[in-house]
Amino acid sequence: MQTRLLKLRLRRRLRGSQQQVEDIGSQAEAHIDKHLFRRFEHLYPVRRFIIGWVGLVLLLIIAVVAQDITLSGYYQDLKTVPGGIYSEGLFGTFTNANPIYASTDADSTVSKLLFAGLLKSDDHGKLVSSLAKSYSVDSRGTTYTLHLKPNLKWQDGQPLTSKDVVFTFHTIQNPDAQSPLFSSWQGITITALDNQTVEFKLPGILASFPYSLATGIIPEHILASVPLSDLRSSNFNTDKPVGAGPFMWDGLQVTNGNDLQNKQIQIALKPFSGYEGGKPKLDKFIVEVFANTNQLVTSFANKELTAMEAVTPPSKSVTNKAGVVSHNLLLRAANMVFFKTSSGVLADSSVRQALVDGSNTAQIINQLGYPTHQVNEPLLRGQLAYSAAYAQHSMDLKAANQLLDSDGWTTIKGGTRYKANQPLTFSLTAANTPENQMVVSELKKDWQKIGVRLNTRMLAPADFQTSLSYHDYDSVLTAISVGIDPDVFVYWDSSQADIRSNNRLNLSEYKNATADTSLESGRTRLDPQIRIIKYKPFLQAWQQDNPALGLYQPRLLYLTNGIVGGLSDHALTSSTDRFSNVQNWEINEARVSR
Repeated sequence: MQTRLLKLRLRRRLRGSQQQVEDIGSQAEAHIDKHLFRRFEHLYPVRRFIIGWVGLVLLLIIAVVAQDITLSGYYQDLKTVPGGIYSEGLFGTFTNANPIYASTDADSTVSKLLFAGLLKSDDHGKLVSSLAKSYSVDSRGTTYTLHLKPNLKWQDGQPLTSKDVVFTFHTIQNPDAQSPLFSSWQGITITALDNQTVEFKLPGILASFPYSLATGIIPEHILASVPLSDLRSSNFNTDKPVGAGPFMWDGLQVTNGNDLQNKQIQIALKPFSGYEGGKPKLDKFIVEVFANTNQLVTSFANKELTAMEAVTPPSKSVTNKAGVVSHNLLLRAANMVFFKTSSGVLADSSVRQALVDGSNTAQIINQLGYPTHQVNEPLLRGQLAYSAAYAQHSMDLKAANQLLDSDGWTTIKGGTRYKANQPLTFSLTAANTPENQMVVSELKKDWQKIGVRLNTRMLAPADFQTSLSYHDYDSVLTAISVGIDPDVFVYWDSSQADIRSNNRLNLSEYKNATADTSLESGRTRLDPQIRIIKYKPFLQAWQQDNPALGLYQPRLLYLTNGIVGGLSDHALTSSTDRFSNVQNWEINEARVSR
């Protein structure tokens, strides 16, 4: 009975609660209807007022947003930022990344990115530390002591120590290794004093020696087991080299490998986080080597390449294209016409002087299309020991003709001078490039005015190198690397004209005892002021003998599709010095607050 009563009470309470909810809902509906929906009717008369205010608010919002966008351009700059894939195109072929063998332009480029030397050149051509923290030379000037930076690593994570430095230069010194650097390191003793210190003992003073320390160091722990006679062809050089440079090996791909005329090689490199100069800011660096210059230029024009080293300048349709930046990187080198002084009409110093006097070098420079400096002696302007007092004579046709007259070249037939029935004629050999064609053409016209008949030989690059190596020419137009140091011994000392010399870089086969003594004295003094004095007899002899005609400093034309942050135009000792701060290069762009 009680249970029944309890159920009835619960039902009554439930019904009461439901009724209460229904009443509250009805009241809420009535309240909303009264205070919201019915009030919408009052909006109609003031609709224009409301629309006006809403429109004004929207207009203010739009104005604020527009102002923010406009002012952000004022307070922000478009700058390069880290990241991106950098692709550089080169003409030629890739054969060897090992720095003790690198010979082609592509070889040197890849080697420079993969390997690091003890020292390196900065943007001003001065030697600065790389793997080496510092170096000193003893009072005699024959012993150099280098201290490595702490905690150096190879790209495989192994420690880099003084043992690797000793291994590198001992390998170069061994004839079995067949390194082109062999002759430069003979007679030098290299010793590891401890893991961080290396000592170099020279047989005599050599002021330019520190510049040899920029050669890339190779790893002993990988190459010590390779027989030296097999090192040049080792897989290490082209498969997966390990260095300590800014970038490390990622892979190699060959396209059209069986077609030598259209072969392309792609070498992918990735940043090395342990690089002594800091991890590169680029995500990847790709070196693309083309055997066909037209394909190289086309790839660059289609923006498939970030940059291109232009051995032959492309047409203006490419260089003037929107976004293309031309970097004229002047080389510390000398473009000259080297007269073979050992035979023929060019053995006559009066003839050589007349050729110098009859050359309009200024006109040639004006037609180059890029700013450069004239070369008028064996040293470059601004270089230690350079003196304007020993510069070659400027163009003087009257003086040239008088010289030839007094030397017996008096008979003229068909515009050509003769002496004892011998015509005043010789050949000029040069690599067949548009720039060389212009230079040769101008010289031919200049020398024709003084009765010289010039025969020209414009050769393909490979044939030209053969002619240069064997001194197969009467005269030759080419460039020699001079660098910062005034030691030009290899180009002008008599010993370097000998067919038995290692490089035979005395292209003029110039022999002068006074010049030899001066060159030897100049390179064996450390005091700059003494070196200036010692080089004077050489400069005087060179001015009197005119073994070559100085023309101008050549350039490296480096084109980029867009701005490359960190890349600046500066003089280079070698073309690969463009990478002196490659770890700081940037190509991506973003707006950055000031």
